[in-house]
Amino acid sequence: MEWISSIWASVTLGKVLLGIGTFLISFTISALAVGIVMVKIPAGYFSSHYTQDFMPGKPWLVRWSAVILKNLLGIFLILLGIVLSLPGVPGQGVLTILLGLIMMDIPGKRPLEARIIKRPSVLSAVNGLRARYGKPPLDLD
Repeated sequence: MEWISSIWASVTLGKVLLGIGTFLISFTISALAVGIVMVKIPAGYFSSHYTQDFMPGKPWLVRWSAVILKNLLGIFLILLGIVLSLPGVPGQGVLTILLGLIMMDIPGKRPLEARIIKRPSVLSAVNGLRARYGKPPLDLD
């Protein structure tokens, strides 16, 4: 129990304010990123009939570089979403994981994305956000 008292003794107002500021900044960035992507994706993105070609017409070096960067960003977002899903860490963990999956090009991601988006709370939140910006609701199979 001595370690708890040593941690408590090291808590200062500056550290508490830094923690609160970090939380507010990360929560705001996460909410904005998830919101923008959920509004911008096509309504049929989660349909099994949807096909996407990333950066058509660009040279192969540009396409592959962009694909690698997009996948690295997706991995980062998935890891961030896992952290945000932990108890006591506020944030939109499930939606951030979904955003990371959308960014990645991995086999078998479509069923996992569909399983996440079909959760009633997630789907209603996303469709409510889309309706606020005049976008049609997501089309699920």
